[in-house]
Amino acid sequence: MYTTMFLQMDMSSLSGMLPFLLMFVVIYFFMIRPQMKRQKNEKLFQASIAKGNKVITTSGIHGKILDIVDNDNTVIIETGAGKMKFERSAISMELSKKLQAPKSTK
Repeated sequence: MYTTMFLQMDMSSLSGMLPFLLMFVVIYFFMIRPQMKRQKNEKLFQASIAKGNKVITTSGIHGKILDIVDNDNTVIIETGAGKMKFERSAISMELSKKLQAPKSTK
């Protein structure tokens, strides 16, 4: 029974599936793979946060890390307004890395 199904399949049915396969490959390489890479880099960054680093939070607050609390996965940041407690995931980037980034010329 199965051999007759495979014999009945011709090139037109395979070529009909080709656009869907090609679309899946394009979606994987342009959308899924870069997102996985971004998540991996973000996880490595959050693990490498240390006391004394100058950071920027996702809300745009600049500050310096005073303490890292591993129990509840938070950090205490000293800002111009005082000390604030943030989730570790709320830190978007290290300030020194942003300042050292090469400037683009247009």
